[in-house]
Amino acid sequence: MAAHSTVSRDCEDQDKEYVGFATLPNQVHRKSVKKGFDFTLMVAGESGLGKSTLVNSLFLTDLYKDRKLLNAEERITQTVEITKHTVDIEEKGVKLKLTIVDTPGFGDAVNNTECWKSVADYIDQQFEQYFRDESGLNRKNIQDNRVHCCLYFISPFGHGLRPLDVEFMKALHEKVNIVPVLAKADTLTPLEVKKKKIKIREEIEQYGIKIYQFPDCDSDEDEEFKQQDQELKDSIPFAVIGSNTVVEAKGKRVRGRLYPWGIVEVENPAHCDFVKLRNMLVRTHMQDLKDVTRETHYENYRAHCIQSMTRMVVKERNRNKLTRESGTDFPIPTAPGVSDSETEKLIREKDEEVRQPPHTQTQEQECVTQECVDQECVMHDECVQESVQEECVMQEESVQEAEHCAELC
Repeated sequence: MAAHSTVSRDCEDQDKEYVGFATLPNQVHRKSVKKGFDFTLMVAGESGLGKSTLVNSLFLTDLYKDRKLLNAEERITQTVEITKHTVDIEEKGVKLKLTIVDTPGFGDAVNNTECWKSVADYIDQQFEQYFRDESGLNRKNIQDNRVHCCLYFISPFGHGLRPLDVEFMKALHEKVNIVPVLAKADTLTPLEVKKKKIKIREEIEQYGIKIYQFPDCDSDEDEEFKQQDQELKDSIPFAVIGSNTVVEAKGKRVRGRLYPWGIVEVENPAHCDFVKLRNMLVRTHMQDLKDVTRETHYENYRAHCIQSMTRMVVKERNRNKLTRESGTDFPIPTAPGVSDSETEKLIREKDEEVRQPPHTQTQEQECVTQECVDQECVMHDECVQESVQEECVMQEESVQEAEHCAELC
């Protein structure tokens, strides 16, 4: 009985010392699970590299049921399109709204000049829409359609990166998290995969391409986690194989590809990096990808927009101030090729004309009036002279008629 009372007193003392904010992570967890999560993944690369198959393999879904494959003639005239597929996935009570952004037609044309422009425009459009929603009055239910990650598929055929690969990644590395992927790794031997990875990493560094950087591990992390993180960094670019076919290998049913010489297992780390890529995207770094998008890429876009708006406001204020000082009701445009000093000189001359003293204007008006009076006088004299001449002529004619009548009488 005494022991029971002692335990009760200890529990009461602990309750008095316990505030309760240690449950905050649980509160955030419950709220996040109730709200659900969203993630937008973009896949880019030329056709035939297994983008659709890999996406279906990653999330165990079929996002391309109604896809129509184009023939060679149709691909010649095809332009880069942006297609979006959204699917709701639930796993152990956690809901994920997954959006896959595909880029069919990329790199398929004969002339691929600036074929990445539509992709960059799409990313900017999502930033712009989010910026407008964030700046609006109703910010309660803002949909986040910003692209959080871009899987760029590199062809296994060739020696490293192609010029199109370099230009695409350089055009988008400031807008989105780029994760390079070496497609169709089952076409290469393990030694070729190793050499190609080293070559691609060297070229990425050589051309100054900024791909997604894995965050550094904290000092308090365990050695196993640090080793896994280092393996992920060394796996760039991820050599992947995609397959939605279930085959039987050693008495087990696995997803893979069946060849005459054996079976390539998709989820076997000894065969490819599919498991590492899936763990990175979903299990370990999905939230970090979203954080980098929000804190780096979107903030850069937002700062650029605010700077542009500020410049426009300052320019408009300066123009209005100049208009008020000059006394005109219309803005004074600056002629191209004219320096600031010449523009100021023209403005001063215009101000002097507008700001002439009142007596100067009165004198000019009097001069104009005097000229009008003189013109009227001259016209009057001419009219009087013409009338006098007509009267003289009439008198002479009457005298001649009178003399003629007298002679007849």
